This record gives sequence, structure tokens and C-alpha cells, in this order.
Amino acid sequence: MRNQFFFFLMAISLQSISQGNELDYMGSSMPSFINFQKTLQRPSDAMKRKEDIIKKEFDSKGLKWPAKYVYIRSFKYDSQLEVWVKNDRNEKYKLFKTYKVCALAGTLGPKRMEGDYQVPEGFYYINEFNPKSTYHLSLGLNYPNASDKILSDANRPGGEIYIHGSCVTVGCIPLTDPMIEELYIISAHAKDKGQDFIPVHIYPIRFNVKKSVDYLDRTLQEDKLLKKFSSNLEDAFNYFEMYKQLPVVMVSARGDYIINDAPTKIDFIKVEEPVKRKVIPRRTRNISFLAESVTQWPAYPGGGQAFLKYLDKLGNEMRDLMPENLRKAFVQVEFIIDKDGTPVNFKIIKGGVNEDFDEELVTQLEKTMVNWEPALLSSTPVAKKMIQTVTIEIPEPMKF
Repeated sequence: MRNQFFFFLMAISLQSISQGNELDYMGSSMPSFINFQKTLQRPSDAMKRKEDIIKKEFDSKGLKWPAKYVYIRSFKYDSQLEVWVKNDRNEKYKLFKTYKVCALAGTLGPKRMEGDYQVPEGFYYINEFNPKSTYHLSLGLNYPNASDKILSDANRPGGEIYIHGSCVTVGCIPLTDPMIEELYIISAHAKDKGQDFIPVHIYPIRFNVKKSVDYLDRTLQEDKLLKKFSSNLEDAFNYFEMYKQLPVVMVSARGDYIINDAPTKIDFIKVEEPVKRKVIPRRTRNISFLAESVTQWPAYPGGGQAFLKYLDKLGNEMRDLMPENLRKAFVQVEFIIDKDGTPVNFKIIKGGVNEDFDEELVTQLEKTMVNWEPALLSSTPVAKKMIQTVTIEIPEPMKF
């Protein structure tokens, strides 16, 4: 009988299950999940630091906060983790953010035994919120899943796979601490809204990026079994790319993933579409008079040390956008403190990393820099140009 049926991949497979069930905590004497998280030190501190920032990012992208449904997918070779959200079961998922996976263990291909240092590949869901992780905060995955239990080492398949902070890994998906705080908060709110099973799909590559596809083809040239495995994962990737909904994933008696209604690879053209850059309104002003010398320089609220602390925090939050081959950058930024104390006309004048990174850095400066006390010239407020360096440094990964 076993060979005549497919096993459904529990919780993540079916749309109705993977979207979660909406629960009404208000009618229960139990505290809500999010209120419980607020009683825990690290999640509580993270929410105080990050929740308002996340809300503003949601709002700037036309997304409703908090999201009822969250979908996470990660790409090993491309070192990226995406967060997709929506608030209605029938609407399409929209991309909230792409984070950089800051370290990688193992190679392309699924995890098949304990101690192989492999990041799993396949279809999982979050089964644990760990507020006291060794790696700051972490979200546990249900590895081994139904497929892994068939195909992996029967006695030692391994386990304890997490998305976590601290930028170290021996087979998990590491983010920097500021980024895992964001993901933890977004996921906690979705669970609070009733999404018991937050899906996490882990792919070897982005199947619509030529460089990545070429690398996978070279890697799997002689491995027919792994080719078939990756081809099934590609079916799920293509389904989501086409419909922006989760595919129904099943597992055969042999452990193979089966993607229901997958688009044919002939019809699904793998083309890296050019990204349409969003035009962001800039905080710019026409300054009629810019003082060269002043009797009193602009003053940041709290003084120089408070300003350096702000820049240090900003630099840490920009780590995830650093290119894979760059661990440190010194970006020199010019801006003007106008006569009313508003910082305006931000631009990078030296040490830029790349177009996307520089754009995001300027955007974050505009969003987060507060008003100053303006410069004075003979007791009259005047506009004054400022130049400051933002340091972004990725810590060296720990060695095991």
C-alpha cells in the first residue's frame, strides 16, 4: 500500500495548513504569544529597538503591519534570505525584505546525516522560537521533515537547524543580530495572529539568476540523483514566482518532493529580470546661503558621543547589504544641517560600496537622523555643510 500513495509534507505542504489558523487569544485567559515574548529579555529589548523601524518600513512599502502570513525562503549559493508577507489568505505574497546570509557551511545539496555541516534544502516550517539562543535569537526548523526521514541516515539524520544571529554557522542559516531581531519580531507577530506554521523554503540557488544556474549545473554535472532533487525544488520555486502563492508539496514513498501543478520548465523562462529601481523622494532643499565659517557648529542631540553611537548602530544595521567579498567599508557622507536644524541633501562623496548599498545607506540616514541644533553665525541660525564617515564592518566568523 505504501508505494501507492503520496505522503503530504506536514503543515508546510498545503495552502490551508501553511497559511496557519487564525486564533482568538482575546477570548482566552492565556496571554497572547506576542505579549509573552515581551516578558522575555532579548525579544523585549529587540522590540523596543526595532518594532517602530519595522512598522515604518512596512508602511513605506504599502504593507499592513503586522503581517498575518509570513513566508521565508533562503538561497544558499546566493547567500540571501527573503521575507514575504500578506494579510489575507487569498491575496498574493509581497516581498518585504531580502537579508544577507552572512556565513555558509557545507556545499550545495541537502543535509543527509548528523555532522555533515550541511544546510538542509527543501520545505520546512518554524517549530521553535528560542529567546535565549547561544546565537542571540533563533528560529528552529522542523528538520528532518518527511522527505529527510526517508532519504537521510536512519539513525543519525541530524537536527537542531536554526535561523539565528551572531553570524556563525555549522549548518544553520546565520544572520547578523539586528537582522535576526527583525525576522524574530515579524514571525512572532504572525504567530500571534494565528499562523502556527510559518513556511521556510531552502533552495540551493536562485533558479532565475544565470550565474547561479551555471554554477549549479557545473556542480551537479555528474550527479543524476542530486540533479533530480534540485529539479523538484526548482518546480516549487517556479510555482511561487509565477503565482506568488505557496505550492502544494507532497512527498512520495521514496522521499521525492512532488510539486502539484508545477509550471513546465519549457514555459517558465528563467530570465533575470531587470530590477525597476523605486524612486524615493529625497530630503533635499535649495539652500540659498551656506556658511563657510560659523561662531557655533551644529550640535547633535546628546552631543558628539550620542552622534557616534548613532553612526555605529547604523553601520551595524547595514552589514547585511555588504557584498559577499567585502568585510569592511568606510563610507564618507556629506549632508547639510539647515538653519532650522533639519539634516538634508545627503550624498556619498567617498568610499561608496555599490549602487544598491549606497542608495539604502542614504535612505536610512534620511529616515533615522534626527534634527540638530543649527549652526550660529553672530547669533543667527545658518545652514552648515557636514562630512562624516560611516563604518560598516562584518565580524570575522568564529572558528570551530
